[in-house]
Amino acid sequence: MTDFATARRHMVDGQVRTADVTDLRILGAIQDVPRERFVPAQAAGLAYLDLDLAVGAGASVGRRLLRPMLLSKMMQAADIAATDRVLDIGCATGYAAAILARFAGEVVALEEDAGLTETARSVLASEKNVKVVSGALAQGWAQGGPYDVILLEGSTEVPPHSLCRQLKDGGRLVCVLGSGPDAKAVLYRRSGEDVGYRALFDAAAPLLPGFAKVAEFAF
Repeated sequence: MTDFATARRHMVDGQVRTADVTDLRILGAIQDVPRERFVPAQAAGLAYLDLDLAVGAGASVGRRLLRPMLLSKMMQAADIAATDRVLDIGCATGYAAAILARFAGEVVALEEDAGLTETARSVLASEKNVKVVSGALAQGWAQGGPYDVILLEGSTEVPPHSLCRQLKDGGRLVCVLGSGPDAKAVLYRRSGEDVGYRALFDAAAPLLPGFAKVAEFAF
């Protein structure tokens, strides 16, 4: 029988701390949240491997939880305060939302896949500061904004300018921009009507639905 508590501690020590994640709130939250609860039962034994872990089936077969190392580094880059309102885009089964709930003020967890939404609502039912909502990921959730932080749980091939409009002044959006070897984790920050950005580190993540670059046709 798998000792999940020990596996979780090894994940934090071997995957997260070694990736220069030093925020004790994030480390404590990841140590506290049982990742095996957010994956299919048959994959529970894989929950603490350094993987983007598959959670979807059928139409959502490509959906995955981000690697803990990448997820934690993105959360740290967002500099989330205890009073911040966070929009978690592509929450899947709710793992990242459960982590965020432990050190952010409020979390709006957005998912468009019906099966994943149902799972997230069930698993996160006891998290009083998390609201799971259903809608197109690429449109964000403007009715719950503006937000201090927006986290994209996957990559986007196009800059998320429209989502940045759902940020408060001073708000931050963190995502993986691009695909292939040139992809990077990027931090966007809103200042008035302007949005600046900077690349953080090389990264790779599964492409989120609705975030693919539109094909251009040459005649």
